[in-house]
Amino acid sequence: MTKAPGGIEPPNQITRAEREARKAFRQVDAATAMSEYEIAQRAFAKNRERLKAERLAREAAAPPPTKAKPKAKKK
Repeated sequence: MTKAPGGIEPPNQITRAEREARKAFRQVDAATAMSEYEIAQRAFAKNRERLKAERLAREAAAPPPTKAKPKAKKK
């Protein structure tokens, strides 16, 4: 079909095979995206646990914090 000057082109009709192909591609893309998300989440959790362990080790090795004496109020 050709577009008339100044007119609107009618939408293309997709065939059943095209719809099924698009559906299959969407499913593959969704599965890929979910697996990438899961990989990123596992890496984030692993890094968070590593940093937590390092922080706890650092805190355990450091001397206990001393309490500061409150300053005397001036009258």
